[in-house]
Amino acid sequence: MSGVDDEFPQPDGLHYLNHAAIAPWPRRTAWAVTAFAERNLCTGARDYPEWLLVEQRLRERLQRLLNAPSCADIALVKNTSEALSFVAFGLDWRPGDQVLISDEEFPSNRVVWEALNSRGVEVLQVSLKGVDPEGSLLAACGPRTRLIAISAVQYASGLRLDVQRLGHGCRARGVLLCVDAIQQLGALPFDVQGCDCAFAMADGHKWMLGPEGLGVFYCRSDLREGLALHEYGWHMLENPGDYNRSDWRPAPSARRFECGSPNMLGTMALDASLSLLEEVGMHRVGQALEDRVQALLDGLPGIPGMRLHSALNPLRRAGIVTFSLDGQDTARLFEYLKGHQVVCAKRGAGIRLSPHFYTTPRVIEGTLTLLHAFAKS
Repeated sequence: MSGVDDEFPQPDGLHYLNHAAIAPWPRRTAWAVTAFAERNLCTGARDYPEWLLVEQRLRERLQRLLNAPSCADIALVKNTSEALSFVAFGLDWRPGDQVLISDEEFPSNRVVWEALNSRGVEVLQVSLKGVDPEGSLLAACGPRTRLIAISAVQYASGLRLDVQRLGHGCRARGVLLCVDAIQQLGALPFDVQGCDCAFAMADGHKWMLGPEGLGVFYCRSDLREGLALHEYGWHMLENPGDYNRSDWRPAPSARRFECGSPNMLGTMALDASLSLLEEVGMHRVGQALEDRVQALLDGLPGIPGMRLHSALNPLRRAGIVTFSLDGQDTARLFEYLKGHQVVCAKRGAGIRLSPHFYTTPRVIEGTLTLLHAFAKS
């Protein structure tokens, strides 16, 4: 893509395939952070009103990325786990209520629900192994089911779910849908209105190409005031600048979930990163990522002993390809790849590769060549 190569000046020999974990920053993001540091060095917070304009712009970018109805639906949070905790400990649970999750969730989307055990909430894990995982989840809903909490894309296998079908099925059953979108947001288009979800959340440091420590929490407007708050501070108030006011109340917007001072450094970085995704366009990003994943799926089967653990169906995949080699120790393979500058992850049943839209053919071809060499050694 024109101009994108300049944004990721990765050294020769590096094969970066780990966007499902932590992504490199674009050049513009590094520049934004450097400029922000220089301003702090020279003038401190003199230009704080300008920083707030960047924060507002970031909210607007996230609103567009999620297709949220309003900026008021967007909260800036520390991470996905914090947002999940706002939901889990904000709802008014009754003893006997059930939460459905899958049997493949990352701990963040499992532990938070299991922590409700003391309130009498039951967590049921549903297998996604069948031909119709959405059908399995919806079929598991019973009269006590209050919420389905599911990852849009499973972190280990890369399985992508039809969250639109889940959302419509949940609405018909009177069940809330909470989507952990961390493995889709920034990789493929995602639409909170289209999937009719109640809540969605994601960190910025994966497919959104931003820093750790700043993420997004979408809360549907009709549900905001129904979530009990457990964090309080000056920033979440309706009038945050009126420090002497005694008759305070939480902001009516999703800012009610932001208790204290904002992460301005992270704001500068994530705003810059999302500006790149907006310039390219999420549909082009998604198509380019699909092409990179397809290149991996075309090349991997020719490697002796190759066993794929990710879906071949384009409708079931996002940016993750997980594989193992029969008869080969996965830990040894991981160390071999690491030693040859392939940045990837050991997840689930094997090695997880996760390119992004800008990943060059050199990176994919070089990785496949290294895997061929290992398999023959």
